[in-house]
Amino acid sequence: MAPRQSISALAYFLIVSIALLWGLSWPLMKLALAEMQPLRFRAFSVAVGAAGLFVIVLASGAPVRVSRKVFWRIAGVSLFSAIGWSLCMSYGLRLMASNRAAILAYTFPVWSVPLSAWLLDEPLTRRRLTGLLLGMAGLVLLLGDEIYAVGRAPLGAVLMFATATCWAMGTILAKKWSVPVPASTFSAWLNLIGFVPLFALSILVEHGPFTPFGLSTGPMVGALYSGLVASLLCQWAWFKLVAITPATVASLSILAVPIVGVFCSLLVLGEVPRMTDYAALALVVASLSTVMLQGKPSAASEKQR
Repeated sequence: MAPRQSISALAYFLIVSIALLWGLSWPLMKLALAEMQPLRFRAFSVAVGAAGLFVIVLASGAPVRVSRKVFWRIAGVSLFSAIGWSLCMSYGLRLMASNRAAILAYTFPVWSVPLSAWLLDEPLTRRRLTGLLLGMAGLVLLLGDEIYAVGRAPLGAVLMFATATCWAMGTILAKKWSVPVPASTFSAWLNLIGFVPLFALSILVEHGPFTPFGLSTGPMVGALYSGLVASLLCQWAWFKLVAITPATVASLSILAVPIVGVFCSLLVLGEVPRMTDYAALALVVASLSTVMLQGKPSAASEKQR
């Protein structure tokens, strides 16, 4: 019983940290994109994330080198979780309000649940389906009267749904392949691999600064936060969470991120909360409770122990 409680406590800590820190990143990324080109912004973010994570790897004594097989598996995850996500998110976020973009991006549990059942043989339990329905009801409620705003920016909406699909696929592949390296090593290589094509594309198709230094205060803070917190700390925490919980549970459990993103956008960008925001928050909290308060440890969790 003790090991299961320890894992559960760690999972809760990671969920809360990811929700708060990743949620805040959405309005801050919007600020950064006001003065930085999308690809250059994301290349900077993943470069900072990769450098910081390799420092963590070296400081902790974790292995830096990976086998060729592990490298290509990480590259496969990076294709979706770093490269595809960055491309779709950065361009989509420029076309939409950050709170609405966050909501659409975090529809990825819709795809994670059936993909997990198909590729990972994870059972579609009644508890998980209930949690999914509650969480997605919260997201739909938040969209509510914004559906017409989404209609005015169809390309932005399409890109944010593509963002969700990329993240879902990356999560499933990370769980399916389960490479035998620490989360810090995995995340460091994932960022480094993602940086190369993003940097190359940014040189070919964009102009402007590669770093935020010299930008006005808001965009500079947003870009630095994206690199140091979102791409470094949060990405490590996310893949650690994926490693110790089933992919479906991990995906559903961070439905709180867009809720935090909405409220942070309201605060950072000066908008006023509405009753629908509070109602959606209640639904997502119910979703988290349904998914996380499980009576028995899962087989996937047992393997990780």
